[in-house]
Amino acid sequence: MQRSSLPLTYPAEVHVSADKNKSLQMLALAAGSFTAFAIGIMVLAAKGIVTFQLGLLMLVGLVGLYFGFGVLIIVYRFIAKLD
Repeated sequence: MQRSSLPLTYPAEVHVSADKNKSLQMLALAAGSFTAFAIGIMVLAAKGIVTFQLGLLMLVGLVGLYFGFGVLIIVYRFIAKLD
């Protein structure tokens, strides 16, 4: 079989769906890791390894970390689009 020298191109819809699929995978990964950490903190508090108040403080810190890094990522992507 002969190979064509023409470049292989795909419709724009394929690239959009691939980017959207990657974004959904990253969102699912972030949500899954947050859920795993939150459940781990709740288990520590339920077993008495840490006190209830410390468990709540850890959950608040976890939410703060995810929110803060989320804002940083959004700002970084916005600035990257400006260039």
